Amino acid sequence: MSQTANESLGEYSKPLPHIDERNSAHWEGAREGRLMIQACSDCATPRYPFAKICPHCHSVKSDWIETSGKGEVWSWCVFHRAYFKGFETEMPYNVVIVKLDEGPRLYSNLVGISNKELKIGMRVRAVFERATDAVTLVKFAQDSER
Repeated sequence: MSQTANESLGEYSKPLPHIDERNSAHWEGAREGRLMIQACSDCATPRYPFAKICPHCHSVKSDWIETSGKGEVWSWCVFHRAYFKGFETEMPYNVVIVKLDEGPRLYSNLVGISNKELKIGMRVRAVFERATDAVTLVKFAQDSER
């Protein structure tokens, strides 16, 4: 299933993910407000990005698990240049690497705070932003709960 920027909601002009049979469970979960990642069926090691083979035990068996959606900012940067036209109105915008409590790290954006407030170790939780009818993006917001 592929989605172009001008489909469905009509105004979305940023790059969209390619959705296929290998990652569709992640994107279906996001549309439902759940952050899904793969986990090895043999050793239970969670993994992201999606992979055919477990990096821990080399098994080819995997399941999809729902995460807590919580984690911490592991690293971040602020972009002052729009590499894609769709980002021009959001300049400057942040890109964070979030280490989920389950272990894997995801690239995303931290929303709802100013870039000056970004800190390594900041607790965050997943939030979901509908981009098109087919794509809901996983973003993060500061988590006030400990």
